[in-house]
Amino acid sequence: MSPAVVASAAKQAEQLRLHGNRYFKKDRFGAAIDAYTEAIVLCPNVPIYWTNRALCHRKRNEWTRVEEDCRRAIQLDHYSVKAHYMLGLALLQRKEYAEGIKELKKALDLGRGANPKSYMVEEIWQELARAKYLAWEHESTKRSWELQNLKEACEAALKEKHFLDASEMEGFVDENAKSNLEQLEALGRVFNKAAEDDTPTEVPDYLCCKITLDIFRDPVIAPSGFTYERAVILDHLQKVGRFDPITRESLYPSQLVPNLAIKEAVSAYLEKHGWAYKMD
Repeated sequence: MSPAVVASAAKQAEQLRLHGNRYFKKDRFGAAIDAYTEAIVLCPNVPIYWTNRALCHRKRNEWTRVEEDCRRAIQLDHYSVKAHYMLGLALLQRKEYAEGIKELKKALDLGRGANPKSYMVEEIWQELARAKYLAWEHESTKRSWELQNLKEACEAALKEKHFLDASEMEGFVDENAKSNLEQLEALGRVFNKAAEDDTPTEVPDYLCCKITLDIFRDPVIAPSGFTYERAVILDHLQKVGRFDPITRESLYPSQLVPNLAIKEAVSAYLEKHGWAYKMD
């Protein structure tokens, strides 16, 4: 194919993309899909045509097609934030939590690298948190059911043992009853301890941003030693002033450094306490 023909096809495909964008803005998703499809036929190796069409399928809840288009877009561009993001959403629709969360994490990491303050980073985080919470809720319900069944079985076994002991220990009824009660209480403490990680409590202060009071997502530390959520402190520096909101000392974006220790601590905490992903 001659360069002139290739250039003509590319130009025509771009026009079709623009038509598709206009249709999309008017909620004419079918027409937009047709336009993007024509663009794909002309230039099948342009990732944005695939992600734009995937977005239309997402609007129509056609999740299988979303997945297909996003996988193709990722083949063409491994760093496509939108492709990883929408693929993650499509996988979650099939309740493939592990794979869906993996794709959302990839999208979040790519998005933070490109533009940590973008609306899409926040949107991806919200979806990731929701997915993590649903995955925890599913597993937590399963664990609670198993623990309850095991506890009931243990209690029944202790009561049976108490009954058998009582028949063999005439004259020591009170002592036997006391021993049985102590064993039941000890059993209760063991199972309460086992359920602790799945019981919502307060998130430790050191894992929360000083400004939003929410658990950290992307913490950065200032020269003052205080740690803030990256997007929040950058917004403060841009809109309020170039100073540390706590110490009031001068502060510039270039002085912010990722707080990897806190980030690791948050990750470990969330891994153990999935309920903390729940957004208000």
